[in-house]
Amino acid sequence: MNAITYEFILRLFIAAMLGGIIGLEREYRAKEAGFRTHFLVALGSALFMVLSQYGFGTVLSQIAHASYDPSRIASQVVTGIGFIGAGTIIFQKHVVRGLTTAAGLWVTSAIGMTAGAGMYVLSIATTILVLLCLEALNFILHRFGARTITVTFNTDRQENIQTILQRMREKEVSIESYGMQRRETSKGCCYVVTMEMKIKRDRYQNQILDFMAEFKDVTVEEIE
Repeated sequence: MNAITYEFILRLFIAAMLGGIIGLEREYRAKEAGFRTHFLVALGSALFMVLSQYGFGTVLSQIAHASYDPSRIASQVVTGIGFIGAGTIIFQKHVVRGLTTAAGLWVTSAIGMTAGAGMYVLSIATTILVLLCLEALNFILHRFGARTITVTFNTDRQENIQTILQRMREKEVSIESYGMQRRETSKGCCYVVTMEMKIKRDRYQNQILDFMAEFKDVTVEEIE
C-alpha cells in the first residue's frame, strides 16, 4: 500500500472513532441508536467522502471532456442519512421521542464526511461540541426540566381516585390527560384509571415510589 492509501485508512479510522465516541454517550443514555449505529454512520460517511473525492480519478482521466463533481456522492449521504434518522423517531402517546438521537446521527454523518475530507481538527472540534451539547442538555433537563409519564392503576373504590388526584395536585404534579374505565370482575366493580402527567425530573423517582407506597388499596398496573 502506498502513502495515499494509509492516509485514507487514517481518515476512516478517525471518523469511526469520533462517531463511536458520540455513540458511547448515546449508549450510556440507553437511546435508540448507540455505539454501533454511530460508528457505522461515521465510517460509511467518511468512506463515501473519500470515494467521492478520489474514487473516479482513473476513470475520468481516460475519458475526454468528462465532468467531475466531487460533491455529488457526498450530497447524497446527507439525503440518505435522513432515512436512518427517521427510524429513530417515535411518536408514542402524544410524545415525540428520538429527535435528539436523530439529530446526533445527522451530525455524526457530517463529522464522518469532514474526517473523510481530511479536515481532522474540524471533525474533532465538532465531536467535542456535540458531547458538550448532549451532556449539558442532560444536566439541565435533569435539574430543571420535567418528564412526561403515564400511570395506569386500578381501585375498587371510586373515592380513591379523587384522593389520588388531590394528592397529585398537592405535589405540584401537572396532569395532562385523564381517563377512567369501569370494569366488572368476579369480585365486583373495578375502576381503571390512566393518567398522563408531568413531573420534575429531579423528583421523578421519589414521587413515583411515594405514589405507589401511599395508597395501599390501589394497584399500579403500569408506569411509562
